[in-house]
Amino acid sequence: MDATNAPSHAGAAADETRSRWLSIVWAIARLAIGWIFLWAFLDKLFGLGYSTPSEGAWTDGGSPTEGYLTNVPEGPFQSFYNGIAGDAWADWAFMLGLAGIGIGLILGVLYRIATVGAAVLLTLMWTVVLPPTMNPLIDDYLVQAVVLIGLALAA
Repeated sequence: MDATNAPSHAGAAADETRSRWLSIVWAIARLAIGWIFLWAFLDKLFGLGYSTPSEGAWTDGGSPTEGYLTNVPEGPFQSFYNGIAGDAWADWAFMLGLAGIGIGLILGVLYRIATVGAAVLLTLMWTVVLPPTMNPLIDDYLVQAVVLIGLALAA
């Protein structure tokens, strides 16, 4: 057997190492984005004082969608989002989405559904702030959505 037909053990080992590290990176990304969603849920539920003051807690009668959707900047969807701001169905859908996505990503339960749901929610949140203020096209919502699509495909 000549050198061109010899198996490459070094190449196989390198591929295995690369695959292991890639799995670790995707797992960290899944946990990190899952925590972003779960933290947003907990903060809005209990008013932990980060993005939601204690008096705005959902458990104290606050609305998790009202403040954000009422202050939509001028854009193509302003009237739609202003119209659903604070509606009970919007609050419930948003909070169930945050909790389900966060728990699903962190625990790996129904993980593909959680990644797709998160990508959809992030894309909707991107439409709230159209046009983005920091960049005319891309913002952190879309970047996270792309990472989530990568997570769903990487499984």
